[in-house]
Amino acid sequence: MVTTSVLVFHPGFQRWAARAGVAGPVLFTAGFLVQEAFRRDDYSRIADPISALEADPSGWVQQLNFLVFAVLLTIFAAGLHRGIAATRFGWAGPALLGTAAVGLILAAVFPLREDPAGEPYDPGLHVISGVTFFSSSALALVVLSRRFAADPRWRGLVSYVAVTGVIGLGCFVMLGRCAMPAGAPLHDVAGLLQRCTLLLVTFPALVTIALRLRRLACRPPALIRS
Repeated sequence: MVTTSVLVFHPGFQRWAARAGVAGPVLFTAGFLVQEAFRRDDYSRIADPISALEADPSGWVQQLNFLVFAVLLTIFAAGLHRGIAATRFGWAGPALLGTAAVGLILAAVFPLREDPAGEPYDPGLHVISGVTFFSSSALALVVLSRRFAADPRWRGLVSYVAVTGVIGLGCFVMLGRCAMPAGAPLHDVAGLLQRCTLLLVTFPALVTIALRLRRLACRPPALIRS
């Protein structure tokens, strides 16, 4: 029988990490919603992905939005790693969240551009950012659910986080095959499907985990065994 233990250090850092975990999705969502409210008439929340906001003279605002989210997600991943009982390969879940943050950075560094007809297009590397973020964030939830199962304080979230991760992976495949490519059967609603994936699947799970981390960080450090 294997005994796993972790001494939870630096609750102050974990509290800040938890705040970052809540602030990241909330600020990112507020950021793109405000931008959309001031976009020109030909911008479509139904058809256009969020990254289409970059294909505009004021596209730097969305690039900054991606970068801020990346920083907050990285801080959250580091704090979360410290706040769960250590297991073999337990670093994988937080590392995948860190990889998702890299995807956000790539989205800022390789933005969509606007063609002469005024349509957003990918110069060639932006697609990597989407693949990295959506696949890594979904996989992170699946992997984190296994680590949660080894810590009594987190077991209440195991089923929710695991199911959400599986749904996120399904959404990733659906977006990649049926929505984002030009000519795909769901291409005309690609923006709506992307927003639903973020706002109904990925972001609620991240915020739920962050709130649990914050609650646990408010308790005195303790030796946790399972």
